[in-house]
Order: sequence, then structure tokens, then C-alpha cells
Amino acid sequence: MGPLDLLNHLLNFAAPALVVGVLLALLAPLLYRKVPVARSLYAQAAINFVAGLGALVGGLVFFGRDGKMASYAAMVLACAVSQWWAMRR
Repeated sequence: MGPLDLLNHLLNFAAPALVVGVLLALLAPLLYRKVPVARSLYAQAAINFVAGLGALVGGLVFFGRDGKMASYAAMVLACAVSQWWAMRR
């Protein structure tokens, strides 16, 4: 496997965490309008991305391969908890 193939695999591994983290940070203020936001949009997206990526890495270590639905469920749960944490005062 060449370096470009490795980069492609790593980017494809991290893409679900990035998309879920950014979308959650963008849509959370629409759902919770009366809750004051404690952090900026970029900080919320970064926190969600790191939490989601950590859940995906944990699923990769636990199951031995990526792409398991349990890993994606853990990623969504981790992003939801981190978004809740980022929105509190």
C-alpha cells in the first residue's frame, strides 16, 4: 500500500466522525434555541469530531476491523454526549 492509499483509507475512516460532528454542531442551535451556547461553532464541531473519532478507533480496536454498526452507534452516542457537554454553561 502506497502513501496515497494510506491517506485515502485514513480520510475515509475519519469522514463519518467529521460529518456527524459538524452536522450536529450546526443543527443543535436550531433544536435548542433557548439554551445559550457556551462554546463557538468551531469548538463544538472539533469536540464532536474528536469524540466520534475516539469511538471509531475504540470500535476498531475492540472488533478488529472498522465499519461495524456498533462502532457507528457508539460514534453517534459519543457525539451526542459531547454536544450536550459543549452546550452546557
